[in-house]
Amino acid sequence: MKILVINCGSSSLKYQLIDMETEEVIAKGLCERIGIDGHLVHKPEGKPVLDKNIDMPDHTVAVSLVLNALTDPVSGVISSLSEISAVGHRIVHGGEKFADAVVLNDEVIAEIEKCNDLAPLHNPANIIGIRSCQKLMPNAPMVGVFDTAFHQTMPEKAYLYALPYEYYEKYKVRRYGFHGTSHSFVSKRAAEFLNIPLKDSKIIVCHLGNGSSICAVDGGKSIDTSMGLTPLEGVAMGTRSGAIDPAIIEFIAEHEHMDLPQVMNVLNKKSGVYGVSGVSSDFRDLAAAAEAGDHRAQIALDVFEYQVAKYIGSYAVALGRVDAIVFTAGIGENNISAREHICSYLSVLGVKLDAQKNNVRGQETILSADDSKVKVLLIPTNEELAIARQTKELVQR
Repeated sequence: MKILVINCGSSSLKYQLIDMETEEVIAKGLCERIGIDGHLVHKPEGKPVLDKNIDMPDHTVAVSLVLNALTDPVSGVISSLSEISAVGHRIVHGGEKFADAVVLNDEVIAEIEKCNDLAPLHNPANIIGIRSCQKLMPNAPMVGVFDTAFHQTMPEKAYLYALPYEYYEKYKVRRYGFHGTSHSFVSKRAAEFLNIPLKDSKIIVCHLGNGSSICAVDGGKSIDTSMGLTPLEGVAMGTRSGAIDPAIIEFIAEHEHMDLPQVMNVLNKKSGVYGVSGVSSDFRDLAAAAEAGDHRAQIALDVFEYQVAKYIGSYAVALGRVDAIVFTAGIGENNISAREHICSYLSVLGVKLDAQKNNVRGQETILSADDSKVKVLLIPTNEELAIARQTKELVQR
């Protein structure tokens, strides 16, 4: 059985074609900078890597490029799309409707669309991926795996907002949390890596990318996380503001003569490190600009790193003890300086980073010094494998 996993992010599309008999990756790749300019890296097993800049105005084009690469006579690994047994899709927001993976049909997709206003950068992109695959592979079953599912274990004190309770009763306004597939996979792998029982572990996972969230995982269960009703809450991100004073919304609306949707568009698509820097939402661009002396680019990086450290500190309180702080996802796995700067704030927890160990990208390893009171790890996330496993389980029932 070959399963294709499609993971559409706000500005990226990761994919893996996995042979589920061995769980070996036949091909994997990344479409990034979608909507900016576009870059495709396609890595077929046993064949040369395809690495090229190519225009990607939206996710529909990105999906088409992926399917073309998989079946290409030179770079492909399958002769036709009929060899793909099923497709597993990462879906960001399922509200309280979906707490588990589900086989996708028109009725389910319609329910997912009702959550679009809760994840405006992600759910529409997820649905585009689903629709594109349905059109090109009409006979392959599609499965949706939800980011929100892992966080259903949060206690009321963590997921309820201090709003009139009727808003929760009527509209389910609450903290949902996101990146759940990643937080689940990484926290389990961290416990295995450290050889400690998952049920006794206390781990803080930092999923840092264009979208970022921090999660406190107690005994393998999420007890708190930085994103909220939507992926807009939490730390400053690529284009998202993160947590702000709610009164700012009214203030901007009045002074800029904007309506509510216009202000929300600013918070989702024109804020974060992009808004502060005025340079880019891509942290590599920011690092280059900061190195060249751009003050706003440097401040944007400082804001992000400071906020991540504050969430780590608060989750140390929530957990009562921290066995490990784990960095994962694009920035967490590859941005050496960001990890260094974040950990520099955490000496109060007894964290000591080893500069030599930290000089690594994308490799499962310990980053902390031998005498650090808390282990600091780099664990590459593998949301795709986790999604593929759930997809296989559903389609084989």
